[in-house]
Amino acid sequence: MSSHQNAYAQNIQCTEYDLLVDLQDGRRLSIPLSWFPRLQTATPSQRENYVLMGGGLGVHWPELDEDISVEGLLRGQKVSQ
Repeated sequence: MSSHQNAYAQNIQCTEYDLLVDLQDGRRLSIPLSWFPRLQTATPSQRENYVLMGGGLGVHWPELDEDISVEGLLRGQKVSQ
């Protein structure tokens, strides 16, 4: 069984330098914001305005038009602009 199957986000937090994703299974992902140019240049309030999609399969930032999948994060997939 892949560790990517059934991986759902339950909480998202952005620090000055990192995107932190808490998964429902207890794991925490820490990814550099530099991987996500739109998030990196966003204001703190824009970063806080997110919606979990598909019960946590992905994250959407409406003000930034940014979508990130949990599976992509687990694969180490950077977002290109």
